[in-house]
Amino acid sequence: MIIHRRAVARASLTAAGAIAAGLLLTATASAHVTIRPDIDTAGSYSKITVRVPNESDTAGTTQVRLDLPADTPFASVRVQPRQGWTAEVTRTQFPEPVEVGDRVLEEAVTSVTWTAEPGVRIGPDEFDEFAISVGPLPDPGTYYLPATQTYDDGEVVAWAEEPAEDGAEPERPAPVLTVVAAPEGGDAHAVSDSSHESSGSDDADDAAASSGDGSTDGLARGVGIGGVVVGAAGLGLGAAALRRRNA
Repeated sequence: MIIHRRAVARASLTAAGAIAAGLLLTATASAHVTIRPDIDTAGSYSKITVRVPNESDTAGTTQVRLDLPADTPFASVRVQPRQGWTAEVTRTQFPEPVEVGDRVLEEAVTSVTWTAEPGVRIGPDEFDEFAISVGPLPDPGTYYLPATQTYDDGEVVAWAEEPAEDGAEPERPAPVLTVVAAPEGGDAHAVSDSSHESSGSDDADDAAASSGDGSTDGLARGVGIGGVVVGAAGLGLGAAALRRRNA
């Protein structure tokens, strides 16, 4: 009886460890700054939502800066107002004109900075979202948009690291924008800047929000669920062993 009680205890500890590991991985994988476009087709105009979780247990986020590509600049960048925050765009003059689609740019917006008004912050255990409308999107590929998060205790966190050659995720990954090719036979998703902003993209954002926060958050949820399942299985095996002993 003592042996089987120990087996049940070990199974319970294994289950608890699996659940804890799953929850820890979930928190770690979803804690960094991420971006989500409502349209990801090359040549399109897209609303990009910047999600900013607060990682500190004691301080609050009071400033967020998102850097935009300078070698493949957006011809149009517009900021969606956010109550309690002021937004500032930084324009960069290029040494030589840059061709973007059918346009030639001598300057472009290369960063957007959101600063909290007095008394406003993203507190511990909170997150907030900011949005910009950009376009046209560049050629298909992966683009890194580094972000900088500033806390009210003076800490500054740079989310600017790219994946290692072995594919391992860095500690402070830069937000990623993945652009795909337009459908063969046309660019049905590409719209003009004015029509995109006048028609809005609430339906697309609601659909994206209901389906999750992208591949990273989906993986995190999967790991967390997997930990719970493994834990439940461990408890079940332990209980079954005890029942067989008693029988």
